[in-house]
Amino acid sequence: MTSDKNHNCIDTDKLIRDIKINIEKYGLQVILIEATDYLPSFAYSIGLWEKYNHPEIICFGFSTSLLHTLINNAAEIIKNNETIVEAKNYSDIFENSRAEFLKVHPNNISDYFGTAINFYKRADFPALQLVWTDRNNKFPWEENFEEEFLYRQPLLDRNSEFKFREPKNLTTFTTRQWLSEGKPIIRVIHDEDGDWQFLTDDEITTENVIIVALEQLIIKDKTLNELFDLEYGEEAEREYVGDEWVRNKSEYDDDE
Repeated sequence: MTSDKNHNCIDTDKLIRDIKINIEKYGLQVILIEATDYLPSFAYSIGLWEKYNHPEIICFGFSTSLLHTLINNAAEIIKNNETIVEAKNYSDIFENSRAEFLKVHPNNISDYFGTAINFYKRADFPALQLVWTDRNNKFPWEENFEEEFLYRQPLLDRNSEFKFREPKNLTTFTTRQWLSEGKPIIRVIHDEDGDWQFLTDDEITTENVIIVALEQLIIKDKTLNELFDLEYGEEAEREYVGDEWVRNKSEYDDDE
């Protein structure tokens, strides 16, 4: 078991060596990511592709201890020489509900499998997402799935062109200059209350600010997808479209 949370404090070479040892000993390494105020918890395997020529497994939305168990349970299926089948109902992973596995879109690998990418030194390995049902045993794509669980497990077989967890029609703030003059977004703020601001280099005034749907911004500039995991109270800046985003905690004026 390893957590990505403190990887910036861990010697990368030692981490890779430890992962290799665990793969040899147990058949896989499980990476655990704690939930934040904004993003759900998740866990994924490393080693299934190397040792069993099988896609890695990822799952979202539970405690890290349960996620660790679920990844290992899925790995047991693979260790028993059974290939996990996409879109097949599995009734033996959860006690009283169904599960399915979806193929992770290649464009979503780099967003969630950071340590696996470091281990394999590539990002084109296959992966499957273990998807669970709500309390009524319905999957997220089925009618009347419970809304409170919608964002606890992003579906990685889709949404590669729109990675934000919010609805596509979410109202967001931007500037008139972005809309009328095509000026680039160079600063993005994710407010503590959940609002998003996508700003140009223009002065922010009541006259300048307009409201648009989040999808409208992403359609025009796909690089904004890089900030789908910007936390509450964080902001990011760049100098031009395609430049690397620099993230920081937002600074609020106490007099506002």
